[in-house]
Amino acid sequence: MSPSAVATPRMGLPPVVVEQAGRLVAGSGGRARLAGHEPLKKSVHRLRFEAAGGRTSVVVKRLSPRRARANLLVAERWLPAAGLEQACPGLWGVVRDAAARWHVYEDVPGSGLDEGVPDPERVGPVVELIVELHTRFAGHPLLVECRELAEELGIGFYSVKVARSVGLLESIRAEGPQQALRDRLLRRLERLHRERDERAALLETFGGEETLLHGDLWTTNTLVGAGSNGLEARLIDWDHVGVGPVTYDLSTFLYRFPSPVRPWILGLYREAAARRGWSLPDNPTLNALFETAEYARYACCLADAALAASEGKHWGFAQMAEIERWFSKLERARLVDGGR
Repeated sequence: MSPSAVATPRMGLPPVVVEQAGRLVAGSGGRARLAGHEPLKKSVHRLRFEAAGGRTSVVVKRLSPRRARANLLVAERWLPAAGLEQACPGLWGVVRDAAARWHVYEDVPGSGLDEGVPDPERVGPVVELIVELHTRFAGHPLLVECRELAEELGIGFYSVKVARSVGLLESIRAEGPQQALRDRLLRRLERLHRERDERAALLETFGGEETLLHGDLWTTNTLVGAGSNGLEARLIDWDHVGVGPVTYDLSTFLYRFPSPVRPWILGLYREAAARRGWSLPDNPTLNALFETAEYARYACCLADAALAASEGKHWGFAQMAEIERWFSKLERARLVDGGR
C-alpha cells in the first residue's frame, strides 16, 4: 500500500503531502506506510509511518508562502548560525502546492507548559532557552538579515498597528451599542497614538539591544521533554519571528501565567540574563515596556476586527467587544509586581 493510499479528504491533507512525508521517513529507495494520523490543531497534523526501521512520526504544518519562508530561515539558517539549531524541531522537508507550503518536521517528544500551575522544573529550561536566544542574537552579524526578512516588533510595530486601528475604526458606520463600542475603542486608540513618542523614548532608554524574537511565546509554543542531560526545551511555531526588544517576547510569555507566579518566572529570566552579562530594568519600568508590547498586539487584532465591522460583518463587533475586555483587564492588573 502506498503512503497516500489511506489519505482521504477528511484528513484535510493533500495526498501529495502524505506521500512526500512518507518518502522523507523512508529515505532513499525505501518505502513507508501510513499507520496513523492525528490532527493537532488547524492545519497541523501528526503522521505515523511504518518503515523498514520501525515506526516514525512526523508533524506536517500548512503555511502561507511568507510564513513558510520565515520558518525555513529560522530552522535552517538563523538558529544554526547562533549554535541554537536544537531550539526548534528539525525541518525534514517542504512540500509545495498551489496556495501554500507544507513543512515536514521531526516529531519532538514533550509537551507545553501548564499555564495554571506551572512546574518550576519545566519552566526553567524554557526560560533558559529564551534567554539564550535573546542574548546570542543581540549584536549578531546575521541580525541585519533577520531585520530585513522577519517582522519588526519594536516601536514601529506599535505605531503601524495603532494608526491602522484608528483609521479603520473611523471608517465604521454603526448605531446604538455598536456605535458606542466603536467610539470607546477609538478614544482609547487615539490616546495610544498620542503616546507614541513617549513610549518610543522609554524603549530607546530602557528596552536594551534589539535581538531575534520568537514573536509568539505562548506556552502552547513551548515543548519540554526528557533529553540526554535532563529536561530539554524547544520552541515551535515561529510564524511571527521578528526583531525587537526582549520585552516583546517576555511580556507575551509572562502574561500567559496567573499574576501570582509571574514574579518568580521573571526572576528566572533575570538570573539567567545576569549569568550572561545582561540586566533588565526595574519592575515599574518593565511594566511600562510590557504595556507597550501588549497594546501593540491588541491593536493588531483590533485592526482586523474593525475591518470586518466596517464591512458589515457581525463577528467584527463581537471581536471588538472582546478586545475592549483585554484592554480593561490589562489596566486592572500589572504584568508583574510594581516593586523591584
